[in-house]
Amino acid sequence: MPDNSFELVMPLITQHKVHLTITRERQSKLGDYRNAHAGRNHRISVNGNLNKYSFLITLLHELAHLLAYEKHGHTIQSHGREWKTIFSEVLKAFLHQHLFPDDIAKEIRASLHNPAASSCAEESLQRVLMNYDKRKPGVKRIEEISDGKHFRISNGRIFQKMERVRKRYKCTELATGKMYLFSAVYEVMEI
Repeated sequence: MPDNSFELVMPLITQHKVHLTITRERQSKLGDYRNAHAGRNHRISVNGNLNKYSFLITLLHELAHLLAYEKHGHTIQSHGREWKTIFSEVLKAFLHQHLFPDDIAKEIRASLHNPAASSCAEESLQRVLMNYDKRKPGVKRIEEISDGKHFRISNGRIFQKMERVRKRYKCTELATGKMYLFSAVYEVMEI
């Protein structure tokens, strides 16, 4: 986690009796929240492979779920208006502590009025956060690959990059001929 952030997060974790688990990389999600029930504490998990800024934002995202649950129970949508309000308040409190580099802080500020369900859904924030990742050799973002070139995703499937459609890129899976849309910042191996 970023310097001086541990002291700010720990009171929330201890006050709400959170069982925090740092997991191996998961492809489908960066973090997860499960409310307390049947004698079990609130449970939050965060992927351990994230850079320190992505880790903190993901942890705050999950803590916002906890706070929304404590305030509203199961009566709200998981990423609805109430959660967005609470997440924005939590992010603002951490922004005031100057824990994030300027480029990340700028993108967080831009998202405060309507935070997305995931930092992955906010392409400009994800792009900036990725600048703090340790990049694996040969890995590129879809937007860095020329149209018509082939690439492989983590499960081994091979695609050909096509044209951009709004915010995503059309890509054809070579084995099936099926068309898929990929985020511009999705990481792949160019072939």
